[in-house]
Amino acid sequence: MSTADAPLPVAPQIAGPVPKILIISAPYYRDVVVGMLDAARQIFDQVQAKLDVIEVAGAFELPQALAIAASGQEAFDGFIALGCVVRGETDHYEFVCTSAMDALMRVAVTDRLALGTGLLTVDTLAQAMARSRETGANKGAEAAVACLKQIALKRRFSA
Repeated sequence: MSTADAPLPVAPQIAGPVPKILIISAPYYRDVVVGMLDAARQIFDQVQAKLDVIEVAGAFELPQALAIAASGQEAFDGFIALGCVVRGETDHYEFVCTSAMDALMRVAVTDRLALGTGLLTVDTLAQAMARSRETGANKGAEAAVACLKQIALKRRFSA
């Protein structure tokens, strides 16, 4: 069975209180992002995580929203960023993908955030749809699992 046909992954169990997660979504390609969001929710439901979901205009705004949320009054144990950029005929794709991914990593590392990233950077919408179906290849589920693993790591080294 290939990953594309496999069921969604099982959430890792983490010690301590139920995690509080902020999901930041850029639903420019709504069907793709909703598919990833639904799968992420299924993973977080396995550990009874408390979720808050916000929307931003596009992929370029994901790291900005992450920085704003991380510096705000409300404390979150982890974050995931969901979005999709499909290659077009101009260099815009390269600039947006590189800038958004670099900025997400910079904010996460600088602020020591538990971040799962589900920002698809694909050549075609069909590739994006394949990564947002309810299967083991769903990148929203992968981002949720990554977030939970980072929370566990953060709790281990913060204790």
